[in-house]
Amino acid sequence: MGRETNDKPSSRSLRRPPRLPSAWRTRTVAICGATLAVALPVAHSGAQGIDELNSQIEGARGEAQALASEIESTTAELAAAQERAIAAAQREAQLTEVLVRGEAREARLEAAVEAAEDELAAARSQLGRALDALADRLVAIYRSGMPDATTILLEADGFDDLSTRAEYLRRIEEADASLVGRVRSLRDGVADELAAVEDAEDRAEAFTERVAAARDEIAAVRASAEGEAAALAALRDQRQAAIETLQAKVSEWTAEVQRLERISAREAQQEVAEWFGDWAIPESIVTCESGGNWDAVNPSSGAGGAYQILPSTWELYGGEGNPEDGSPAEQSAIAAQIWADSGASAWVCAG
Repeated sequence: MGRETNDKPSSRSLRRPPRLPSAWRTRTVAICGATLAVALPVAHSGAQGIDELNSQIEGARGEAQALASEIESTTAELAAAQERAIAAAQREAQLTEVLVRGEAREARLEAAVEAAEDELAAARSQLGRALDALADRLVAIYRSGMPDATTILLEADGFDDLSTRAEYLRRIEEADASLVGRVRSLRDGVADELAAVEDAEDRAEAFTERVAAARDEIAAVRASAEGEAAALAALRDQRQAAIETLQAKVSEWTAEVQRLERISAREAQQEVAEWFGDWAIPESIVTCESGGNWDAVNPSSGAGGAYQILPSTWELYGGEGNPEDGSPAEQSAIAAQIWADSGASAWVCAG
């Protein structure tokens, strides 16, 4: 376009007019295009912080995903440990029941041993008394003399008396022998019974000890599994807390990024607004071209109006009459369309 001065035409005022736009563009469209042109320099001050936060967000998300995988693995390990603990606890309960029964049987056998010992003691005492009685009889016989067959025969009053005396003697001898035999048999039976009961008690005691050892071992397995499960549960909770912390940081950082982006966009819009002022193109260009005079005319190029638009360009963009005769609103509307199509290259002062 041309400068405002009347004695020095703009060298670029004679350039080919910009192409006719495909649709009517308003000043708002031009400002939006200009905003894109200046947004990057304005937002650059916050770009480093945004990029850094985005990098932290990506890192935190990656770490959270890794923790989630670890939590999944830990949860599987925890379930396995809990199953082992439950199985061990069940086996421990079974062994405890067996141990209780074994201890009860051992107690019964111990009572039986005590009873057998008492019975054996009584049998021994009875045998002792029988042997003492037999010894006394032998002493008495020795002192008085045991009648022999000749004496019995000579002293017998007939055959019946002889038979009676012989039978009496035989019965005495058999009774003595029987008494000693029965007592000895009783003693031997009681001794055998005592030995059997003691053997059963020993075996019951050994069984109880094995059951107790097995129960203690399975109890240790249960305690270990429960400890492992508790540690895994704590680890899982710790990792879950870490994920929640990371998620909170991601939310905080995301909000900060959004805030910075809003600030950057607002600063860019503010700068664009300051740059354009109340004009459809940057105010500095308008000031250079016409000094902001809506009626200015370049006598050399014929460019007119505050934006120094060539008459041919004015016509191409739908203007009627001369540019300087158009209302401020019409001049601004056409200038905005030219800016949207060609940008600063349409004005000499922009170069």
